[in-house]
Amino acid sequence: MASTRDTTSRPLAWDKTRLADPHSEADKAQRVNAMFDAIAESYDLNNRIHSLWRDQAWRRKAVRFAQVRSGEDVVVDVACGTGDLSLAFARAGARKVIGVDFVPRMIRLAQEKASKCVFAAAPEFRVGDAMDLDLPDACCDIVSIAFGIRNVAEPMRAMREFRRILRGGGRLVILEFTTPANALLRALYRFYSHTVMPRTATWISRDRTGAYKYLPRSVDTFVTPERMVEMMQSAGFAGVKAHPMTFGVCTAYLGRVDEED
Repeated sequence: MASTRDTTSRPLAWDKTRLADPHSEADKAQRVNAMFDAIAESYDLNNRIHSLWRDQAWRRKAVRFAQVRSGEDVVVDVACGTGDLSLAFARAGARKVIGVDFVPRMIRLAQEKASKCVFAAAPEFRVGDAMDLDLPDACCDIVSIAFGIRNVAEPMRAMREFRRILRGGGRLVILEFTTPANALLRALYRFYSHTVMPRTATWISRDRTGAYKYLPRSVDTFVTPERMVEMMQSAGFAGVKAHPMTFGVCTAYLGRVDEED
């Protein structure tokens, strides 16, 4: 069901010129914030439909990759959006889950969603910036970010923050969209993501900010999986691995902090 919220008066965040390389825009953070504020109410519905209901499976896989120790681990879920991954960690038995997002409307929706669930330890949601987390050093065991690292103005700076707040033995899990390596699948994916999805998602959300034109361009112009692995290593993570999922449409990146660090 489309959102009843009026988005027709929203200013255009992403026009054709700015979409040439959205990651190079000096005010990328402000534009991303405005975009997600506009589409927040229809965000979950569009995620389900346009991932063909795979988005929740990817999040569950991320939780398994993180190897949650029930009753022990503290999780910080960055760019948590409406809280789906935070809630998945809570269901897995994490001792504490903190969801952080820089869009206040997303945080309110996450809080509403969590209030309808029962957990041994309910997630805590707060507004915050991935590049400057208001958290102490070595305060958590797992950091996660799902489909958010490419929306950060300076991804490398964010990764250093993730490393800062993780304890020795801690794990980083990143989920991000990628482009299939197979030529035929890549062509089909690009037709879907550049032609079909922008039209249907915009209709569902009644978005006027250009959010669903930004999405495929932000994937196309983001770093390669190989470069992502290198960035994680440069930020201080060991044992970094990339796990393509669903024919390479999504990739899970895993890294750890050595025990002696």
